[in-house]
Amino acid sequence: MSNKTVVVGMSGGVDSSVSAYLLKKQGFKVIGLFMKNWQSEPGEVCTSEIDFKDASEVCDMLDIPLHKANFSDDYWDRVFKQFLSEHEKGRTPNPDILCNREIKFKSFYDYALKIGADFIATGHYAKVENDDGEAKLYRSKDIDKDQTYFLHEVSSKEFSKTIFPLSDIYKSEVRDIAKELNLNIHSKKDSVGICFVGEKNLRDFLNRFIKFKKGNILNTDNEIVGEHNGSILYTIGQRQGLGIGGIKDKDELPWYVYGKNISKNEIYVCQGVDNQLLYTENITLDKIHWINDLKEFKHLDCLVQIRHRHKPVKCIIEFNKGFRVMFDEEIRGVAPGQSAVFYKDNLCLGGGVIEARNNDL
Repeated sequence: MSNKTVVVGMSGGVDSSVSAYLLKKQGFKVIGLFMKNWQSEPGEVCTSEIDFKDASEVCDMLDIPLHKANFSDDYWDRVFKQFLSEHEKGRTPNPDILCNREIKFKSFYDYALKIGADFIATGHYAKVENDDGEAKLYRSKDIDKDQTYFLHEVSSKEFSKTIFPLSDIYKSEVRDIAKELNLNIHSKKDSVGICFVGEKNLRDFLNRFIKFKKGNILNTDNEIVGEHNGSILYTIGQRQGLGIGGIKDKDELPWYVYGKNISKNEIYVCQGVDNQLLYTENITLDKIHWINDLKEFKHLDCLVQIRHRHKPVKCIIEFNKGFRVMFDEEIRGVAPGQSAVFYKDNLCLGGGVIEARNNDL
């Protein structure tokens, strides 16, 4: 592979750093690319600058060039606006999925090809295999770190030019490699929070763009049991942040959100972690993005995962103008706006955004 060029998305973290090292070791001509995808506010701690410094140090040690590209306008227009729009509708979006589709496998992908890449690479825990001339997405060896859930809206075309160097190793091995290389980032914490926005309090962050109104919290008897700070902030299955104290003649059980009405600015709560109102037996999706073309079907048996790290369950997908997904066992805490991702064993088929649950409760 010594005549092949691969551009690696360098985030300043341990996964992308070790990915770059492994590719160079395999004989690729490696180029690093750092993406700036968020414009920080004045006076705000800029994690992007810290990450770029870390990425620069790693590239210097590995003796590979590092490019820097600003995709913040793309991120704002194609990811963040939709993220805000979904919240305003009272849904629970996952911006990391959009970020992969629109930024890492479009803006980054196109930029890399322009600077001479034969392939792109990222530090995702996922695997691409070529099957009859078609690139297919599989789970990584490290199932606990597997990130195919976040990659399901990317197409086979992009995957055909993608390498995931960490597909067959465990996270613990990645840190060991970084330590052996004396990379300062070997113990750096994994990034969490909104993609490229960082570890911010979601309510405080969203309040910069959306105005919240206080409203009533109602129980299953339609009694007002508290006041919330804005119905769009809450999601199905949520317990924290409700502020409901002891209520006369009610059991001393925790309260959970089981529904909400955005137009009335109300949220609805029930008691008990196993309350039936928190469970869903079927969902509907307007559309599904298939990574590879599937033959037309009326029924499809597969597995579904409705959150990252959620245990996949058996399901049947029925197609009739839209998609109805029936679970083999009820799932707790399903919320419209989340993504349902489908698998056949370890093969990721694709997925879509949940429109409604339990026939729109």
